[in-house]
Amino acid sequence: MKPSRDVARLLEIMAALRTPVTGCPWDLEQSFATIAPYTIEEAYEVADAIERDDLHDLCDELGDLLLQVVFHARMAEEAGVFDFGAVVEAITAKMIRRHPHVFADADGRTVATVQDAWARIKAEEKAAKAARRTAEGRPPVAKGLLDEIGAGMPALTRAVKLQEKAGTVGFDWNDRHAVLAKIREELDEIEAEIDAPSPSSARQQDELGDVLFAVANLARHLKLDPEAALRGTNEKFRRRFAFIEARLADKGLTPAEASLDEMEEIWQAAKGA
Repeated sequence: MKPSRDVARLLEIMAALRTPVTGCPWDLEQSFATIAPYTIEEAYEVADAIERDDLHDLCDELGDLLLQVVFHARMAEEAGVFDFGAVVEAITAKMIRRHPHVFADADGRTVATVQDAWARIKAEEKAAKAARRTAEGRPPVAKGLLDEIGAGMPALTRAVKLQEKAGTVGFDWNDRHAVLAKIREELDEIEAEIDAPSPSSARQQDELGDVLFAVANLARHLKLDPEAALRGTNEKFRRRFAFIEARLADKGLTPAEASLDEMEEIWQAAKGA
């Protein structure tokens, strides 16, 4: 089977992989639940390629992400629920519906009017979805302000989304220095829990969560992405530790053989470099 620029060929390949007896044993064993972690991982790989400004890699990673969509759609088709065409139709209909200023005779091309229209249309879609669930005899979804923020996204990202949504009704800090004060307060609380006569892992985890939530809030007020910030620091740590390994290797040592003082000295040199 030859490669092709046509998405139909990709759909054929996935169908072949999922064909009983002649298909791939691994692919045949998968389900929505087992594939979901790979979907999330591939989305991160796309973000990583963008941050590295590696457009060749980005093309490759976008292909991997597209494969995840095709995989889920194929399993849904086998279950008789929907197929890839339905996925494409749904998103094209949504994009047309949410951009009346582009695809319909509607005024208002300013950012503010577009955002207002987007919010109104999303609310209409939510109401239609609720009506459809009722007609199908399924229980209604939760109607709380924050219930529409999906639990499947990364925790830091979800924290920001929850805070943003609460902020739409005025439940928010109005000063970034107040957020800094909240972080200090949460740090004091986790320190107190660490030093408690009978420290509890559960309480420490709870307090640590409060610290991270407050830090995510600061990122939001600074208009920064906490996930991107942490990814950057992760890469910085990896790069500096590789510097330590290289310097130790010059001395015929490994990190396991070196003292903490030796590694700290090289770490400081790495920071300077």
